[in-house]
Amino acid sequence: MKPWGAFSEDSHGVSSLTVLPGNTLKGEAKVPGDKSISHRAVILGSLAEGLTEIQGFLPGEDCLRTATAFTAMGVEIEAPDPDRLLIRGKGLRGLAEPEDVLYAGNSGTTMRLMMGVLAGQGFFSVLTGDPSLRRRPMGRVTEPLRRMGASIWGRGKGAFAPLAIRGGCLHGIHHKNPIASAQVKSALLLAGLFADGETVVEEPHQSRDHTERMLHYFGLPLKTKGLAVGLEPPQRLEARALEIPGDFSSAAFLIVAALLVPNSEIVLRRVGVNPTRTGLLHVLRSMGANIEMANQREASGEPVADIWVRSSQLQGTQVGGPLIPLLIDEIPILALAATQAAGKTIIQDAGELRVKESDRIATVAQELSRLGARVQEREDGLVIDGGTQLRGSTYRSHGDHRIAMTLAIAGLLAEGHTQVLDIDCIHTSFPGFAELLCQLGAEVSVALGCKESQS
Repeated sequence: MKPWGAFSEDSHGVSSLTVLPGNTLKGEAKVPGDKSISHRAVILGSLAEGLTEIQGFLPGEDCLRTATAFTAMGVEIEAPDPDRLLIRGKGLRGLAEPEDVLYAGNSGTTMRLMMGVLAGQGFFSVLTGDPSLRRRPMGRVTEPLRRMGASIWGRGKGAFAPLAIRGGCLHGIHHKNPIASAQVKSALLLAGLFADGETVVEEPHQSRDHTERMLHYFGLPLKTKGLAVGLEPPQRLEARALEIPGDFSSAAFLIVAALLVPNSEIVLRRVGVNPTRTGLLHVLRSMGANIEMANQREASGEPVADIWVRSSQLQGTQVGGPLIPLLIDEIPILALAATQAAGKTIIQDAGELRVKESDRIATVAQELSRLGARVQEREDGLVIDGGTQLRGSTYRSHGDHRIAMTLAIAGLLAEGHTQVLDIDCIHTSFPGFAELLCQLGAEVSVALGCKESQS
């Protein structure tokens, strides 16, 4: 059995990826475990009493940051396999003050959810991240946590990391979130585990509900009324075995690839199909996509299914409003699909994309335009004219895993070779991405520093 840390997030060492067009995609595959659920499984497993076994954990950089933060606070985590963790939880009040700064890397989920946990601890802690994460807004979390009683200091009056937190002595609040955000909601519900009285979070639209589902799976009843969810602090959480489904956001790249590459047909096994995550399926089907779900079931409180995809002729569409929080991470790959659809596609109400790992509105518009697509950038979205032939060249990921994978899928459709630079970031959410594409029939070569592997 390997101790935590034996699987290094720095072991991948990939710098660029080259994709050739023309090959039909066939076969079946499994995508890595869900990133959002993996974060939450580590958090609640660490706060529970007893042994939590996690199957299907995503050993990507972001989730490793969350696990490493808890080991720094005294939690024992072992990895018998890269996607299997054993966590010996310390209980709600058993964490130890960390001796050093907790580093979240590029993971906004790690930072925001950990803020909720640390706000409830009776000790001092400091959270920071890489330059990209230090530019991302944290005020929407620090402000309500301060109202709950936490003392938080940081740049821009607590709007940006590094953030110093003196936790403990929290009281419940009723917080109306102006923007639907699963990370903000989750941070406050996690803080509510340690608060005196009920904590209620109300949103304007439905956001991802993984935290609520997992809290319920760990035995904590929640109160829901419309778009408000309430939590009374428990005395304890009991450890549970967890099975994490495949990440729908990762599956989205393969789904769109199979739709766009002629004569393709693939099956993706055991994918999470939580309705608060699968807005992309709704949009693609409205565009004419041939997508079916089979073998639907539940795993550890989350709906799971096999997804069948066949190449399809797509039509342009309009996307906005309450649907946006249900597909916010899939907008880059949806934009690529729109370049091949007949007619115009309009994506609006997606201003949240401006503060992701990159400014995804700007980077999607820039890189798809360089590929030959007709894309107009708007303040809160994109307008895309479909039916364009893409052209291969060399493109940049902007350090954003979803941009890197979108460009790689574009290479399956473009004329000539497509090279994507700076793809280390893909390991954030989809380790084995290139290998899985090859397994389905794509022609991909990956540069490994001075070495190169080709499939």
